[in-house]
Amino acid sequence: MTRLTVLALVAVAALGAWIAVGITAADAGDPTKPWHTADGFQNLPGAFNRDVPWTAYLRFSMARFGADEVPVLPPGHVLPEPQALADLAAMNGADSLTWLGHATFLIRLDGVTILTDPFLTDRASPFDFGGPTRYAPPGITIENLPPIDVIVLSHSHYDSLDIPTLEAMANKQDIQAVVPLGLGDIFRDLGFGVVHELDWFEAAEVDGLEITALPSQHWSRRTLFDQNKTLWMGAAIQSTELSLYFSGDSGYGPNFADLGGQFGPFDFGIIGIGAYAPREMMKATHTNPEEAVALAVDMAVRTVVGMHWGTIALGTEAPFEAPDRFLKAAQTLGFSPENAWILAIGESRRIR
Repeated sequence: MTRLTVLALVAVAALGAWIAVGITAADAGDPTKPWHTADGFQNLPGAFNRDVPWTAYLRFSMARFGADEVPVLPPGHVLPEPQALADLAAMNGADSLTWLGHATFLIRLDGVTILTDPFLTDRASPFDFGGPTRYAPPGITIENLPPIDVIVLSHSHYDSLDIPTLEAMANKQDIQAVVPLGLGDIFRDLGFGVVHELDWFEAAEVDGLEITALPSQHWSRRTLFDQNKTLWMGAAIQSTELSLYFSGDSGYGPNFADLGGQFGPFDFGIIGIGAYAPREMMKATHTNPEEAVALAVDMAVRTVVGMHWGTIALGTEAPFEAPDRFLKAAQTLGFSPENAWILAIGESRRIR
């Protein structure tokens, strides 16, 4: 079967299989909010334009579809799961970060366990075939997750909002979810106990933490028919002692310095450093390693942590190129080695 034939079959299947996700927010189209439109949502003024020629999409699709070789994982890139579980247990409930791969982190703050952008299955796809496939396993599998108190979700794409992961989670009725506008019903329908559906600059009090939805520079879609019908976001997470910034998926733009001035400083910032090539396609929606560090500076982050790399191939850059570029950029912009982190998948580190 030729590559083009497979692409055509996937497109046909998508027409019949994808289920639209629509706006559920009552104030979509609010003229007082420039990110609201009559049809959905958009980035803040000044954001980089993501309109690119269709030929660029075709070149990218063919390059990604042809990338069948599974990369060889560098030594130590993924911890064995028994070690990851033992190391997490050794934290003894202290404030900590554990990278599970891609944008999925376990964050413990004030005894509360947060899971970001839960994606712990094999494919970022609505199907059991096709789509980007995981080449590095999760640090902790779904069945071995500790009890989760809070989910923080950044947007609707399949590598962040993974329905099979959410369906398989235990005790959903005890978990609170913090999600952008338009995505609340998915979590309610899946049986999550309390769902906080936030617009940018809105906050929720969750188990003693304050979680604020912040603008990111991205987009949303799960089907052929719902582009930008749901909002995307980063998040500021404030405990009694620490302030943490989770960027979600985002490109770099002129608005972050203002956000940092308003909501910073942050003790820790978890920021995407992968899926940045080709730049003509990715610049508007994913920071490259150097832009990720610049974003951290704008957001007044003291310790920056790289995410969204080394797990699943979404861009055309070399799969393990990002960390070196990130660490060099961090040094150039004044971060000490102790304040620029690249974690192994499954690694836990104390943050207080």
